[in-house]
Amino acid sequence: MGSIYLIRHGQASFGADDYDVLSPVGVRQAEVLGEHLEQLGIRLDRCVSGSLRRQQHTANAALQRMSQAPALDIDEAFNEFDADAVIRTLLPDLLPEEPEALHILRNGAQNRAEFQRLFAKLIQRWISGEHDKPGLQSWQAYVEQVEGGLRRILEQAGSKQNIAVFTSGGTITALLRLITGVPAAKAFELNWQIVNTSLSQLKFRGSEVSLASFNSHVHLQLLKAPELITYR
Repeated sequence: MGSIYLIRHGQASFGADDYDVLSPVGVRQAEVLGEHLEQLGIRLDRCVSGSLRRQQHTANAALQRMSQAPALDIDEAFNEFDADAVIRTLLPDLLPEEPEALHILRNGAQNRAEFQRLFAKLIQRWISGEHDKPGLQSWQAYVEQVEGGLRRILEQAGSKQNIAVFTSGGTITALLRLITGVPAAKAFELNWQIVNTSLSQLKFRGSEVSLASFNSHVHLQLLKAPELITYR
């Protein structure tokens, strides 16, 4: 059987003008991951990333710590869903019951717990399919996008290859939904627990795929540095 390692990007710049940039912590997380894969003796036959900078930067920082690594391929199917568009489009209908929501979401770094509560509420509306809006990619369309990326990997993969996919929490959540059949709401409950640069392993034989492990971040735990265990 072959393996696909789903790797969430390192910590991004939450609260900054440009979120799509790794923080110094995010860079270190990626380096530690690469060192960990090297120590385990895992040899990657292929590496794929979404086109987002935080995904590619994580991949490059990790792969530079490995003695042998293939070139990085880009597939936009593994991009994160557009969280800003979800917030911007669905927030107006939420404001009557959450009048402070706009202020909290604009100042998420100073209101992390409330930001997460409101963001989760908006995500629940999005994945329900009952609040679809023109111009906003639906949850179902996003899942189909991710499914297309997975299908392309499987079509090109050798039977015993090790493939790394550097991606984001939403993409991993969509894959959990596809592979395990877990309801979308439950999948997103798991999403909130996905650690930056964590490894989730899929095993595949032909077009058959199963989940072997989820959200492993032992490479960070072994350092006994709690500041390296982050969720954004």
